[in-house]
Amino acid sequence: MRVGLICPYSLTVPGGVQGQVLGLARSLRHAGVEARVLGPCDGPPPEPWVTPLGNSLPTGDNGSVAAIAPDPAASLRTLRALRDEAFDVVHIHEPLAPGPSITAMVTAACPTIGTFHRSGRSRWLEATRPLARWTAAHLTLMVAVSEEARATAAAILPGRFVLLWNGIEVARYRDAEPWPTQGPTIFFVGRHESRKGLAVLLEALDRLGPDVRLWVAGQGPDTERLRRQSAADRRVEWLGFVDDAEKVRRLRGADVLCAPSLHGESFGVVLLEGLAAATPVVATDLAGYRNVARPGIEARLVVPGDASALAGALTAALERSPETEALVARGLERAAEYSMDSLAERYIELYQQVVRARPALASTRMGRARYQ
Repeated sequence: MRVGLICPYSLTVPGGVQGQVLGLARSLRHAGVEARVLGPCDGPPPEPWVTPLGNSLPTGDNGSVAAIAPDPAASLRTLRALRDEAFDVVHIHEPLAPGPSITAMVTAACPTIGTFHRSGRSRWLEATRPLARWTAAHLTLMVAVSEEARATAAAILPGRFVLLWNGIEVARYRDAEPWPTQGPTIFFVGRHESRKGLAVLLEALDRLGPDVRLWVAGQGPDTERLRRQSAADRRVEWLGFVDDAEKVRRLRGADVLCAPSLHGESFGVVLLEGLAAATPVVATDLAGYRNVARPGIEARLVVPGDASALAGALTAALERSPETEALVARGLERAAEYSMDSLAERYIELYQQVVRARPALASTRMGRARYQ
């Protein structure tokens, strides 16, 4: 079976959706599926089975900035790739994102599956609701990665969704060599924008001891401002963008993973990564994060935006008490439930389902209704 996975976001920029697409493709290929990924690339493709569709353009929505490729050149490259590859199924991630996703959804000559990742309001989707409904009617099957993602998509689109979790490549985290540390170390990885809560983490750090270190990975619109504010604190190490291999090693080496987001998280893959790396997790108590790590069972979750509560949870996690060790042990079990290989098996079942039903599809709209 030949499957094309469409990613609307630059595959050379770190991001949750990009990681899901590439990881799923690896597991599909390991399972014998001839999977290729199509998406923007601002540099050399990260894997030999990635087809680059051009450079990206940073675009803001939902309090975040996404590296998408909405230009006509990217759409033409998408059309050419779909024609040349002759896929049996096209699997489109974030189907309503401008660029390759919408192009593939409307023009693919084979069954299409759309996976919705995002949660929270979208000015773009609200402003283009009739267009969104028309384009999504071309999907054969709709999938959401969480109840929050389903609710966001369902507010715009009619129809029912299959719920399938995000996944992680568990062995990569379990077997990675830990990055060396120079004292108790907290790790933050994410885009530096207000909704990710990095400013709250830096405020919480002021309440921690002088021996505690903080690794800050990623960049964003708030990077320079936050660096200036914390310039006198030598405990903070600003790493910039780190590649996937370094991220995994730092997750293994850190004493705590901290995810202090304020809103807009539909699932929380980064929490799964911390659990799989056997690293204590401290995060904010968001519905999307509770899909992955349950408070007091696998992780410590605190009220979003509360620097004092965050500092208290970080202090408790750094102590590596029996309670913390129990959280870590249960976290490893939780991570195993979300393995990328298991997710790939579920998607293969869906691919086979839509391919078998293809002769019965009188139209893409009727075809999608068949799976509702």
